[in-house]
Amino acid sequence: MLTGLSGRHLLAGGGLVSCAKRSRARIAVVPQATAHLFFVSVHAGVDRAARECNVDGLWNGPNEETDSSRQIQIVDAFIARTAPLERAAAAGIPVNVFDSAMNFEDYVTFVATDNSAAGCRAAREIGRLLQGQGSVAMVMQKPGGASTGLRERGFGETLEREFPAVRLVARRFGMGDRARSRAAAANILTAHPGLQALFGSSEAASIGIIQAVESRGRAGQIKIVSFDRAALRSGAQERHPVDVMLVQDPDRIGYEAVRSLARKLRGETPPRRLDLPARRFTRENAAALPS
Repeated sequence: MLTGLSGRHLLAGGGLVSCAKRSRARIAVVPQATAHLFFVSVHAGVDRAARECNVDGLWNGPNEETDSSRQIQIVDAFIARTAPLERAAAAGIPVNVFDSAMNFEDYVTFVATDNSAAGCRAAREIGRLLQGQGSVAMVMQKPGGASTGLRERGFGETLEREFPAVRLVARRFGMGDRARSRAAAANILTAHPGLQALFGSSEAASIGIIQAVESRGRAGQIKIVSFDRAALRSGAQERHPVDVMLVQDPDRIGYEAVRSLARKLRGETPPRRLDLPARRFTRENAAALPS
């Protein structure tokens, strides 16, 4: 039987494929969460690649991103029929990593958004919106997140290097939760009443910022750069407070992760790394957002 595995955090987006007697490969994907729009699109890309590559794509994960114990249970169930990840790789079983890096280097392909570049771009968008001078705060995802950490670090470093007159006055974690992100943004607005801009480094952080700004009646007064595509979906676009939204391509992430393993199974040599750029959307071109 050919079996595959992928996840995030426990395997941080890894994919595991093992071989035995079966005519059709099976590649299992364990995302960090299944309810978020990002992973819904990853699932679509996984299914698309599975159809094109003539493999069976298996999808299972926890509902919420914070339920890491459930993700571990699912991963354990998948690998119970093979071997631990390191032993599998040592035995020549191909492994992929997608979306978020992990402490494991013996993979075939790492597929992810270029998160550092996305954070740098967000800082440049803020710098442009503030015309090089003002105050900004950041609502972050949660400590230890590899992909979001790269965005957040790129944002802070680029502001400091390229926009010295734009002050990053506050950083708060929303812990991957919309309500907690909203509370973090509200606390920032209270502590810094003259704040001019906000950056959300994830979908949950961005939605929390939007809700906090709207609830304070400050839409249009505070510049917002958000990350991930849910941000322009929560209200009439012409009245929406987001100025710039940077969007990943999760469908392609899922597609390329499965396609790479399928190529490896055919004896080909896939690229070692695929860094996908974030795309830029505003109210003016939001109609072009993928559904």
